[in-house]
Amino acid sequence: MSVENGRPDKRTLISEAAVEVFAEKGFHQARVSDISKRAGVADGTIYLYYKNKDDLLLSIFEDSMTLLVDGAKKELSKFDCPLEKIRAFVSFHFDQVQKNRSVAEVLQVELRLSNKFLKDYRPSKLWDYLGLLGDVIKAGQSSGSIRSEVDPFMQMWALFGALDELGMQWVLARRRKIDLAVAANQIAETFVRGLKAD
Repeated sequence: MSVENGRPDKRTLISEAAVEVFAEKGFHQARVSDISKRAGVADGTIYLYYKNKDDLLLSIFEDSMTLLVDGAKKELSKFDCPLEKIRAFVSFHFDQVQKNRSVAEVLQVELRLSNKFLKDYRPSKLWDYLGLLGDVIKAGQSSGSIRSEVDPFMQMWALFGALDELGMQWVLARRRKIDLAVAANQIAETFVRGLKAD
């Protein structure tokens, strides 16, 4: 995030406003005028930075995934053991969901409603994020701590699928909220036990 005269730049203000508006109203119901009003800018200003509402949504995804990848790398660097890295990744993921509920809702619910995202977009940043898990599993196989017969590609998707689904349940829950700290521990232990070499 860049800053102009002590406050976030207009692109950042627009992006942050869009996250809140998309989370509150839903992507399809949200209007550009809602976003510009929340950001405190003129409607036309948004088009100086983004082609359209879809472009803005994809930009939120890109920016958020960049932060996730950078944060996960930093978190994983604290550990040497691949199995501990898996536990750290799971905890980090759910911690980010809990700290950034509106962003999580936009990425896990509203993004899936975008035809552009589903049909045309290639989510390279998501692959970077998943690749961190895949690399940890491969490193564990090389060191002998993770079973050699497991497929890192399938396992990284399986683990991310569990995180994504429970994260979505937490975001959407109106009554019974999942305790994400408990979920992190249970999911991590389930996967670690399944991956751990005998």
